[in-house]
Amino acid sequence: MTAAAHVRQLASGEFVVHALEDHLLSVARLAGEFAGIFDAGSWAELSGIWHDLGKYQATFQKYIASASGLDRHIEAPGRVKHAIAGAIHAAAARGSHGQLLAYLIAGHHAGLPDWHPGEAGGAALSQELRDERSTLAQAIAAGPPPGILAPAITLTRPGIHRAEDLHFWLRMLFSCLVDADFLDTEEFMADGRAELRGAYPEVPALGAAFSRHMASQFALADTPVKRLRGEILASCLERAALPPGLFCLTVPTGGGKTLASLGFALQHAQRHGLRRIIYVIPYTSIIEQTADVFRGVFADLQPMPVIEHHSNLEAAKETARSRTACENWDAPIVVTTNVQFFESLYAARPSRCRKLHNIANSVVILDEAQLLPPEHLAPILDALRQLTEHYRVSVVLSTATQPELHKTRSDAFGRLQLQGLGAARELAPDPARLYQQLQRVRLTLPESPQQRCSWPDIAAELAEHERVLCIVNRRDDAALLWGLLPQREGALHLSARMCGAHRAEVIATIRRRLAAKEPLRVVSTQLVEAGVDLDFPVVYRAMAGLDSIAQAAGRCNREGRLPQQGRVVVFNPPKPSPSGLLLKAEQAAEVVLATSSCESLAPQHFAAYFDHFYSGVNSYDKERVLDLLQKDAARGQIQFRSAAQGFRLIADEGQCQVLVSWGEGRELIELLKQIGPKRELMRKLQRHTVSLYEYQWKRLLASGDLAWHQDFLIQTSDTLYDPALGLLPEIPDYAPASLVL
Repeated sequence: MTAAAHVRQLASGEFVVHALEDHLLSVARLAGEFAGIFDAGSWAELSGIWHDLGKYQATFQKYIASASGLDRHIEAPGRVKHAIAGAIHAAAARGSHGQLLAYLIAGHHAGLPDWHPGEAGGAALSQELRDERSTLAQAIAAGPPPGILAPAITLTRPGIHRAEDLHFWLRMLFSCLVDADFLDTEEFMADGRAELRGAYPEVPALGAAFSRHMASQFALADTPVKRLRGEILASCLERAALPPGLFCLTVPTGGGKTLASLGFALQHAQRHGLRRIIYVIPYTSIIEQTADVFRGVFADLQPMPVIEHHSNLEAAKETARSRTACENWDAPIVVTTNVQFFESLYAARPSRCRKLHNIANSVVILDEAQLLPPEHLAPILDALRQLTEHYRVSVVLSTATQPELHKTRSDAFGRLQLQGLGAARELAPDPARLYQQLQRVRLTLPESPQQRCSWPDIAAELAEHERVLCIVNRRDDAALLWGLLPQREGALHLSARMCGAHRAEVIATIRRRLAAKEPLRVVSTQLVEAGVDLDFPVVYRAMAGLDSIAQAAGRCNREGRLPQQGRVVVFNPPKPSPSGLLLKAEQAAEVVLATSSCESLAPQHFAAYFDHFYSGVNSYDKERVLDLLQKDAARGQIQFRSAAQGFRLIADEGQCQVLVSWGEGRELIELLKQIGPKRELMRKLQRHTVSLYEYQWKRLLASGDLAWHQDFLIQTSDTLYDPALGLLPEIPDYAPASLVL
């Protein structure tokens, strides 16, 4: 019988065999096409030809015949190792180059391995290449065609020149291989998924839709703010002709960065033959707003060219096509999060790496770039540098408060701590002038860091304003201050103690009441500062980093409609921020504010602020990710799996997601108990989760307020979730790390 890669049973009961040779050649062709974008087609093609070489083993052919039902008379062996056979053959046939290909081939199911035994566990590649040679011998004994065992492929010289860049190049090759493998298998299995791929509108059609949309927007009421947004957009479109590389867009909040950056990206992509736009946002709590804006721009195009890829996606906005596109990002516009984007760039698992080759030849917009986590900044900047240097990616750092990522930083002894990105080309017409023209608020600062306010005093001040927003640094502070406000006059609370669906409803209520000019007092954590477009006449902000103060100011008189400037009041809360990055940001802001003029949020102050802030960071790569990937790279020895385990932008610290019964959560939880964790149901439930720290959920579990259902932690007490404040665990006044959202 022809050696089989896969077997599919038809409705008629007949079996169709996916010939192994056909599969190997098809994967090789596809992978080679993908990697051709960064001039590595021959490497990907060779890895494709050898990736399933181990399936020629007689034991594997018996396994697949029995497991598929093709021959039920065969006594099936257990699962048969097959990936390592091609890896061993690559290393033997192509020497040091083959050893590099061995990572891809050995990992195309289990994930990119470590060379040495590592903290992440799993088999080390060095050991498997030595200990599993019998699998190759058995595969060769089956007589694969000569064109498979010894293909006439000459490996081209890699486009990278530094050993330190090798891990990234191999991961991009790995992406090409595993996506090609998935796609060819999917096409053979004929499950309908292949028909859902592609057929999206091309970039020129997207650009035309964008132009129509913006023309309709600017045809509406003319205001000074709208004229400035038009000037910013015109500047971005004009500078789209610049060669691909690194750009920045420095525009005060409310200046229209979201659409201006999209306009640049579309024009730039069309001008330089780039394939897609990837919009990267810091928080899942704000991603839906941006995606909704983009869907509005392209509402007339089918299929919808915008996909969201994040953990909090509303099921109603997901289609079979968008689900499929999220697997490998083959849609023209992808809206995703920092966590999804950067953790994928350092991942080892095939499912997460699969999309990476589709980042090549694209425009990546980093929204609110100042929120990139400092303790992971070294690997983040290294990834951005490699994308711009080797993979035809243009990166746009979009923010009102540029975080000085161009600078290379050293310690007091001159030792390199952080390799900067180098100079970025500014897309905005004149950031200093824009600040002056978009200055819509007056800022009131505390007289000194020692001047601290009590929460009752702050509550009394807030009660004097008809419509006011107050942003604090900690969730328990938000709950406490909200409780001190007159509830009969429309006080609302926002924090990550509320599930995503609850927060979305409250934000919609805030917008409606602002538009109606109803009395409204909102107490929130900083989750409203990035990307949540609110417009209050007065904003209070607990002392924080200068970038956070600027973001808070962007929620005040945002549209410039007040007859006078809006008012932003910065105050010192009863206690400073807990130790960590929030406290360092607060202290850096105090230093800069103490020496700045009355225009404390002018662009020139942010360079000094970020210099002070970064000087307090202990490490820009706290898990030594780059060391694991680069230290022995010149010898071809890379710790992929251990690095992937270490690179987590949000440390879970024993956190657990609790399914809560707010809104339709109760019915969804009951449905989960009845039918189990179906995909669409879990998508809906994701918007009804709240994260708790280990000591919190364990205490509530012991008290019976939470219970396990299979692998899910579920709210059982009706009183545990407050209709205004969300989930109410009893927490100490200074819970470790419970400080941000």
